[in-house]
Amino acid sequence: MKVRESAENYLESVLIIKNEKGNVRAIDIVNHLGFSKPSVSIALKQLETNGFITRDEDNHVHLTESGLEIASSIYERHQLLSRFFTKIGVSESTAMDDACKVEHHISQETFECLKDFYEKNLDS
Repeated sequence: MKVRESAENYLESVLIIKNEKGNVRAIDIVNHLGFSKPSVSIALKQLETNGFITRDEDNHVHLTESGLEIASSIYERHQLLSRFFTKIGVSESTAMDDACKVEHHISQETFECLKDFYEKNLDS
């Protein structure tokens, strides 16, 4: 399923925060992305309506199966692209910024070929 870049960023953020902290609250997303509380609230409501997240009685944010699938895919792309860019000489901060931009637009075919190339030639 194709979702907007902004939704991918939110889902990826939920995954990253969950991995770092264990639980995810809206304020964690606000702090992670640097967005306003109202913006995050609106986005979370939309993600919930579309079935990508749920919230429990303590208001913790959880990825659904489809949300986790999207978040994991974007996060994998981000990680590999960042590593690839630094391996070819790009500074770490630029590599991270560029990976954020490219991860949403690279085709699955190109990503798989890049991943294969990286694993065979650069992964050490």
